[in-house]
Amino acid sequence: MIYPFSALVGQPRLKQALLLCAVNPGIGGVLVRGDKGTAKSTAVRGLSAVMPPILRVAGSQFNCLPNEPLNECEACQQPNWQTEEVAVPFVNLPLGATEDRVLGSLDLEGVLVERKKKLQPGLLASAHQGILYIDEVNLLADHLIDSLLDVAAMGVNTVQRDGLSVNHQARFMLIGTMNPEEGNLRPQFLDRFGLVVDVTAPRDATERTEVVRRRIAFEADPVLFVNQWDNEQKAIARQIQQARQLLPEVRMTDGLLTFISQLCTQLNVASLRADIVLYKTALTLAALAGRTDVTADDIRQAAELALPHRHRKKPAEENRQFENQLDELQPPSDAPHQPQPKKNNDQSETAPQSPNGNSSQSDESSRDESQQEQVFGVLPVLSTQSLVTETNVSQQPAVTGRRNPVMNAPRGSYVRAVPDQQPMDLAVSATLQSAIHRGDDEWKITRDDLHQSVRVGKTGNLILFVVDASGSMAASRRMEAVKGSVVSLLTDAYQHRDRVGVIAFRGVESQLLLAPTRDIEQAEQALQNLPTGGRTPLPHALQMTAELVQSLQKSDKRQPFVVILSDGKANVPLPGGGDAWQQTIRLANQLRDQSLSTLVIDTDTDYLRLGRARELAQALGAECVALDDLTADTITKTVSSRLNLRETNA
Repeated sequence: MIYPFSALVGQPRLKQALLLCAVNPGIGGVLVRGDKGTAKSTAVRGLSAVMPPILRVAGSQFNCLPNEPLNECEACQQPNWQTEEVAVPFVNLPLGATEDRVLGSLDLEGVLVERKKKLQPGLLASAHQGILYIDEVNLLADHLIDSLLDVAAMGVNTVQRDGLSVNHQARFMLIGTMNPEEGNLRPQFLDRFGLVVDVTAPRDATERTEVVRRRIAFEADPVLFVNQWDNEQKAIARQIQQARQLLPEVRMTDGLLTFISQLCTQLNVASLRADIVLYKTALTLAALAGRTDVTADDIRQAAELALPHRHRKKPAEENRQFENQLDELQPPSDAPHQPQPKKNNDQSETAPQSPNGNSSQSDESSRDESQQEQVFGVLPVLSTQSLVTETNVSQQPAVTGRRNPVMNAPRGSYVRAVPDQQPMDLAVSATLQSAIHRGDDEWKITRDDLHQSVRVGKTGNLILFVVDASGSMAASRRMEAVKGSVVSLLTDAYQHRDRVGVIAFRGVESQLLLAPTRDIEQAEQALQNLPTGGRTPLPHALQMTAELVQSLQKSDKRQPFVVILSDGKANVPLPGGGDAWQQTIRLANQLRDQSLSTLVIDTDTDYLRLGRARELAQALGAECVALDDLTADTITKTVSSRLNLRETNA
């Protein structure tokens, strides 16, 4: 049983955005960003229960409208088909879904029984006229995102595979939820969401108590709890239906339309989709309020939902600065004005009341919103760019990731099928077609018919930071800058599903501070107490790097990338003695023979520089970058720009 939408405690902007898209799906859907336990999924699921039913051809697997029959739809091809009203479709797109399941695939029953090719509808067909919900949308595989981009833009799903060529309508409300700590969306996909809402857990103890009280009541007796909120649910459903009927009558003056374009221009919004979404959202806000005229306040409320994720801002700029810019922009003097507070984020002046008189908010409690400041005492990082490495396309199965293209990936876009008597990923349709094409009356599948699916996916990287923590790095402030950069790069690496590790060397040996992991909290804790001072056992660090990479490559197909931060002034040999510098060059040559991608950042700041870091880079076959201004920001920018350039040239 679904938790009632009207029973949510607070979260007015979230409820408002969802109601806007329920009234006008043409807005383009909603992306809900926030920490775990902030009622994101609960609100989305509850919305479907208050939306009006849809009209479709009875029994249609494609949810066909009566005026849009589809040749491939068996229900539409019936001589006397009927219509029916059904609940609005709510389709959950799992993160592990295959491309065939999402877009549609060859109907195997049709091939086996009827000996003809026809489409087995996918999730996009089921979502037509309804809601397509993606939980943790930022973790969705890139090949599925690419498919959704095309369908969301055109409203039509095109299936071209296995000899099929089918187009069908796929107009749906796209709703995604995500935790920003787990990574960001690609800009192209982010722009497809009409509205974006950032939610946080309530900070007031009374509200949090009400959240827990309602949740306990729902779990104790779901039927009784839902019945108690039935009147409020019906009121919201009527509000959506009335707003839909009023929406075609809502008008906007030319002055306000010009104001929308001026607003997007002055806020440095590049996408023209922003102007269109802003226009549609303002009209829908007026319809929800029962008005036929759009006001300047409608446009401002719409801008708070439609522009933040499209607004080009400096990395350090905060959301409140964006809101201040909105306040400074003045609408036309002749624009209609509604006498209400500028920040009216709920769907009505008063929120639905609970049976005991308390006002609505979230149904789940959560930990407090994380603070914006750095928690490790390191220098602030002003900007962070994607950390991308250069790798070659591998012909071996590899782990999934979000960076480097790889053939024969376990997950990814299906490109073709090849004969294989021992397939690891059976191409079912190609196998069946091979058996059928032999022309036997009583056919059967033999080993010669088996085909292997060939997919193109992406693999992650194994990023290893080798950090010189010795006293030769001079001032402790410079070491703080290195730590700040490493924290920034680790965060970016986590968002791209890479594994990261940290080796620090000082005193008489090196130390594996962080075994390669995807756990960002573990990485932050390891770097928080990074020791400094002592001599420079660089040979030992290179030896540990080589051994660690070799051991990990046996079980992990990620592409290794090594970032060395050192001045190269080795003065501690390996156990047994010898010349520390000669050992460094020898070990660097061995690493080069392993074909590792490596970058050396020279941290030497002495007046008289020996150039040891550059010699180390030459032995590694790597680029050496010298930084006079050794700050977290400069280190981060240098590493990111070099690696982005490598991928561009790959």
